[in-house]
Amino acid sequence: MSLSDARGVPTSATSPESLALFETAMRQFQSYRGDAVATIDRALAGDPDFVTGHIFRAEMHTMLWERSVLPEVEAELESLGALAGGATERERAHIAAIADWAAGDWDGMGARLDRILADEPRDALALQVGHLSDFFRGERDNLRGRVARALPAWTQEDPGYGFVLGMASFGLEECGDYGAAEDAARQAIALEPDDCWAQHGLCHVMEMQARQEEGIAFMEGRQAHWAQDDNGFAFHNWWHVALLNLDNDRFDRVLEIYDAAIRPGQSEIQLEMLDAAALLWRLHLRGIDSGGRYEALAATYEAQAAEHGFYAFNDMHAAMAYVATGREKAAAALEQAAAAAAEGAGSNARMTREVGLPIVRAVRAFGAGRHGEAVDLLLPVRYRAQVFGGSHAQRDIVHRTLIEAAIRDGRHGLAQALVNERIALKPDCPFSRSLADRAGEDGI
Repeated sequence: MSLSDARGVPTSATSPESLALFETAMRQFQSYRGDAVATIDRALAGDPDFVTGHIFRAEMHTMLWERSVLPEVEAELESLGALAGGATERERAHIAAIADWAAGDWDGMGARLDRILADEPRDALALQVGHLSDFFRGERDNLRGRVARALPAWTQEDPGYGFVLGMASFGLEECGDYGAAEDAARQAIALEPDDCWAQHGLCHVMEMQARQEEGIAFMEGRQAHWAQDDNGFAFHNWWHVALLNLDNDRFDRVLEIYDAAIRPGQSEIQLEMLDAAALLWRLHLRGIDSGGRYEALAATYEAQAAEHGFYAFNDMHAAMAYVATGREKAAAALEQAAAAAAEGAGSNARMTREVGLPIVRAVRAFGAGRHGEAVDLLLPVRYRAQVFGGSHAQRDIVHRTLIEAAIRDGRHGLAQALVNERIALKPDCPFSRSLADRAGEDGI
């Protein structure tokens, strides 16, 4: 007899033990605590035909959004192909979504997950994977909309309801509804104090509203809930703390956080590397010496050159690492890989054509001192950069680079205009005010 999960969603599972381990893994995924893949592997060891377990395992790997996981994803697809005959219609739709991701049709994956949720809005896995896929694909409106469509089907008694509110918070923030985003985040944290995604959503609100000191106090005051050793998202939340300190010119604190929490073990995971690259590039733009940190990071990127051309957002950060460390040969090879990707098919080809390749070229021009060229490449894409994913806070690196290039090119009218725009959005940001002073200077 087939069983339903803890939210009443039918599955093809017949083992209560397998489903119980799935629920444990699902909560680990929602809270970013522990090793969800190891938990689901325990379920699969005892129940190799557990379709939902194979789906979970494959989708967890896709959420790293890098080429290196393709062999694992393809192996799971092979296993699922043999089991699909006994799967539910919803499970077969998950299998098709995984196949879309592996084929590079990331938009197709997102659309399939949308259709699953239209029929089963309490499918917690489809909701969380869909939410993250919206983030990686720059689907800002669907970050809000996907959760909004599903939320009325949930109740506070449902396992994971608080985490759904946390996702709602981030989507609202990315759509500029900061008041509603803050309310949702605080409700989520009240229900699930360890919800590091809701913590992250509220920190985004404080970043966008230039509430730096409040944001630092909020993050550091709740470390026990999001900065545990087994929290797989702590590096990114610490990155946000570093950004808040950077805007207040606390460079020593920024580097302290980098060493202790953002890249303490020289991670080779692209998601962690891009946060490191983004922080160091912000320091680089401001002329702050980061010691040998960028050299170490760039060497790791160079050792992972096989990743170039897979995901445009990662390519931008690799380009920054190469340019900041004078790795011209590696930067040229990266641009070549991006150009080849842009000629291909699939979601990343579109991302790369529209924004990724121009930004990689702009970063290279900036590094070569061709600041006017960098300006001309960045101006047309700065409002379209969401196409290749990330958040407003992450994509701010494009705007910072553009303004710095305009200043260095002596285009003070343009620099001042761009800074005026920035101050209109964040009038209390100390960094923006310092940019305003530099934009009006002569002889930069």
